Order: sequence, then C-alpha cells, then structure tokens
Amino acid sequence: MSENLFFVVELEVKPDQIADLKQVAEEMVGLAKQNEPGTLNYEYFFNKDAGLCHIYERYVSPAALQAHSSSFPQGLQMRSQAFRPLRMAAYGSLPDEIREQRIDPISRAVPGFTASFFAPLSGFTR
Repeated sequence: MSENLFFVVELEVKPDQIADLKQVAEEMVGLAKQNEPGTLNYEYFFNKDAGLCHIYERYVSPAALQAHSSSFPQGLQMRSQAFRPLRMAAYGSLPDEIREQRIDPISRAVPGFTASFFAPLSGFTR
C-alpha cells in the first residue's frame, strides 16, 4: 500500500453561495496545481442542485498534505471558510499532528461536523 492520504470533504452550499464557491474553488485548485507537486488530486464536485459539494483530495505523503495546508494566502483561506463543512472521511495513515492541526479545530468550531478516519487494510496503488 502507498503512503498516499485521501480525503473526501462534504460542504453545505446555500443557493446564494454557489458562484462564490465556484470562484474560491478555481483559485484554490489553480494554486494547488501550480505550487504543490505532492498534491495528486484536488477536485470539487457538486450534486444535482449544487446544495452539496464534495472535495476529493489525495496527497503523495503526509509532508505533501502539510505543504497543502500552509500554501493558501490568508484571504483565500478565510473565504473558503464561508462554506459549512458537514463531514469528512480521511483514508490512510494520518499522522496525529495533522489531525490535531487540520481536522480537530474544524470539529470544535463547526456544530454537527463529523470526521471519520480509515486506516489502511489491504490494496494497491498503480
């Protein structure tokens, strides 16, 4: 198995936020693509009515995830926090410090937010 880390984050998107989320997503994707060689996937998906957004993130290593977490300008990071995270699933061997720095603050700050963690069992990566 690889040391890749995967995340699926679900956001609630209000009708008046759709255009804002599209703009923030484009900016964040552009910066990640340009500046983060260890970010393998960083993709946004809407459901049919655009009321929910899933973000699929995959990183080559814990170090790449750390680089991603610190790569966005403060103003862009603040704008991204306008969208309410509902849940997140993390896959892979997630170091405790990443959980403490990136996920636990969201759990404390957002009522109803749930995070699930899945450790490797079996499989392969091509």
